[in-house]
Amino acid sequence: MPRDVKPRSYHSRVREERATGTRRRILGATHSLLEESGYAATTVAMIARRARVSVDTVYSSVGRKPELVLAVVDDILGGAAGPVPAEQRDYVVAVRAAAGAEEKLATYAAALARLLPHLAPLVVALTRAAEEDPACREARQRLDERRAENMLLLAADLRATGELRDDLDDATVADLVWSTNAVEYFLLLQGRGWTPERYGRLLADMWSRTLLAR
Repeated sequence: MPRDVKPRSYHSRVREERATGTRRRILGATHSLLEESGYAATTVAMIARRARVSVDTVYSSVGRKPELVLAVVDDILGGAAGPVPAEQRDYVVAVRAAAGAEEKLATYAAALARLLPHLAPLVVALTRAAEEDPACREARQRLDERRAENMLLLAADLRATGELRDDLDDATVADLVWSTNAVEYFLLLQGRGWTPERYGRLLADMWSRTLLAR
């Protein structure tokens, strides 16, 4: 009597790997086209053609254009490892593992110096599109809100070191970091000739002097 072999787990793994590969091609195509042509000139059809998939596959795998931009942003933040929860991103893990508040701030500032040059063009494109597209406006607001929520987590992590100023509550600490790690602030300094590395050093020094008890 023949054995009833059901390699379901194998087939499931193969499907998952194919879906991951498809998503990676879509995000790669989105990123390169946005850099080449900008948000307005980039269409989902162009993304599908470059990723060698159908338009429907783009929509089902990731979503419409605003969701595509957010997915690329998350991909950059996650170190090109796919959709990684914020607390599992490499630089977040490194910040949490740092010994004291000053080291945590320096670690985070160095990560921003690496990431913002890649993120800034995407956020700028989404911001410009938000002027006329409600979906882009919502996506742009979601980015800012997410960043604000994550800065509250950073403030709590810094508070646990016992090194923050007593006269600053966590919300104030979070807002101070949130305002200075914004793409807009980075671009202002970049426009004055600052390198990303210099920007990172400024953040580490400014945050340390402003937020920590001396």
